[in-house]
Amino acid sequence: MIVWFKHLPEISMDTAEWKPVITNSWFRTHFMKFVYTLQVLFLLSSYFLSLSIPTVYLVLIAISVFIVHEIIHILVVYKKGDISLTFSQFFFWLHTNATLSKSRFWWFMTLPFILLTALPLIVSFFVPSDLRGIFLFISWFNAIVSASDLFNSVLIALKLRGSEFCRGGYRVQPTKRAR
Repeated sequence: MIVWFKHLPEISMDTAEWKPVITNSWFRTHFMKFVYTLQVLFLLSSYFLSLSIPTVYLVLIAISVFIVHEIIHILVVYKKGDISLTFSQFFFWLHTNATLSKSRFWWFMTLPFILLTALPLIVSFFVPSDLRGIFLFISWFNAIVSASDLFNSVLIALKLRGSEFCRGGYRVQPTKRAR
């Protein structure tokens, strides 16, 4: 089930078993400041994008990139649990109550960046110059949208093998012995 612009009901998580993904309380408190800094750096990099595309088209492309970005997130966790798309200030947040393996959660956080930033950037080297600007804009805009996902991808990669993630927390499952 997808819930639009409402939070999912709270679930009880045993704090002895589930630890916060961001274990350092100072970093957890200041996490968004790091995200904002990364976004500003991406915004400043637009200086190198000499685009001759009309603004109305750029706005339509940006809206489309954002929608596709969120759809990619949803497809990764589809049928694993309920999903909620909410917002605060000017950020949209996708929450799920699904318990995801380390690899699935990493894909959840990273796949939109790979498909909408890395891939268009690579493709931009092989397309005619009149299309290059569009691919660079898609890559640039999604990098801004993905700033939080990038930090989370690194944090997920640092967790132990066998970790499971749910609602900002993680736990390490004991490995199963082969028979």
